[in-house]
Amino acid sequence: MPSVESIKRDIQTLGTAGQEEILNYLEEVIILGSFATEVTNEIKENRFSRGKVCPHCGHDEVSRNGKYKGNQRYICKSCLKTFTDFTRSPHHNSKKDIKKWILYAKCMINGYSIRKCAKIVDISIPTSFYWRHKILDAIRAYMGIGNVGGVIEIDEAFLRESFKGDHKKSITFTMPRKAHKTGVKGSRNGKTEKLKRGISKEQICVLCAIDRAGNIITELICKGRMKHIDLERLFRDRIDDESILCTDSHKSYIQFAQNSGVELQQIKRGKHKEGIYHIQHINAFHSKLKKWMDRFNGVATKYLTNYMYWFKWLEIFNTEKDTIKSKNLLVQSHTSHSDTKLKDFKIREAIYI
Repeated sequence: MPSVESIKRDIQTLGTAGQEEILNYLEEVIILGSFATEVTNEIKENRFSRGKVCPHCGHDEVSRNGKYKGNQRYICKSCLKTFTDFTRSPHHNSKKDIKKWILYAKCMINGYSIRKCAKIVDISIPTSFYWRHKILDAIRAYMGIGNVGGVIEIDEAFLRESFKGDHKKSITFTMPRKAHKTGVKGSRNGKTEKLKRGISKEQICVLCAIDRAGNIITELICKGRMKHIDLERLFRDRIDDESILCTDSHKSYIQFAQNSGVELQQIKRGKHKEGIYHIQHINAFHSKLKKWMDRFNGVATKYLTNYMYWFKWLEIFNTEKDTIKSKNLLVQSHTSHSDTKLKDFKIREAIYI
């Protein structure tokens, strides 16, 4: 039997690709194996932290109802529906082992593409797509929009509206505008067509806010330029009293601050700070967000909110180790009740606050 030292020497002689293969194998055998039971138990504990509650009607009088394929079933005395520990969760009705879901969560932590996730986890590309959005739908339900307070930096980012996907094969979808080619210019019927310059209705306004405690809000609020009513709709009951807003010179913030009764500190164009007030954190957040989004080569607008919550989640837990992130992502996505079905993807629309 080879010694540990000889194994270490053998690993050192391997190239980068070989060492990565060994590392992935060890993670699968040791980490995923030990995490599987831990993750399952933690999901059950979090889902039913206040006792067994029916995921269908919310009633708390439930009884055991036998087992099916080794899984405990329950029955609600109110609606008489049965359920398991994973009903209305991403893993519900999945035929894949929980270890694959843990490995998939790790791939999401690394921001891998759908194809790369499918290859690593050994699942099909459509399954990889569905898993991603099942997890993100549940994470969005778990996190909620959130609240901010104190000194709050606010700024908007614009992403081009996208109908990326399978719409050409759809009999129910009609393209609302002329298709754009990749790049600044496109060609249609032999004519060159320029994309609209500046801020237009073909761009999605994503409003981001971050306070000094690290609380984050990032939501789609409108198409094109925002108005003060968009800000009021987003921040209603989500901003603490006596907060101080740090923004750029956009005039909508002035009207919003007056209507909301909060203090406003606007940073003039060309400046980075006004005394102790600045918007450097939110600018860095936007820069990091856009760089992170570039890896996906365009995201359909109807899925954009999920990607905002994905990035928001990564930012909140950015100091944790990757193995802990993987566990937390899976546990938290299974804590709330979510009902993402395959048919929902065909009729999904962009989510504006």
